Amino acid sequence: MSETKGEILRRTLIGGAVGAANSLFGGGGGMLAVPLLERTGLRGKEAHATAILVILPVSALSFFLYALRGYYAPQTLIPTALGVTAGGMVGARLLSRLPKKAVSLTFAFLQLLAGAWMLWFG
Repeated sequence: MSETKGEILRRTLIGGAVGAANSLFGGGGGMLAVPLLERTGLRGKEAHATAILVILPVSALSFFLYALRGYYAPQTLIPTALGVTAGGMVGARLLSRLPKKAVSLTFAFLQLLAGAWMLWFG
């Protein structure tokens, strides 16, 4: 099945958004990791950066377990990975420049939006 350039671009942009959110907010596991790391004495930005690092091996392991069962789309892997990488770089730069309050408010808003989406469309 051949993909159009538009589909590849769309997946790359989606990957970029995912990467930016992951770097900016500490990823899905970061919802728990960031506040818990902050309670250990890490400052906000340190907690976000550390959460990203500690999530890496878990993400890699999860991928391999799913891949062994055939639960991934190879045609999506490269464009999404490119987007995630680019978005991750953007998010990491934003995290170092934005005030903690702006990061927290944006994160809370996106979580609220995601929760509403899951309630109505999930």
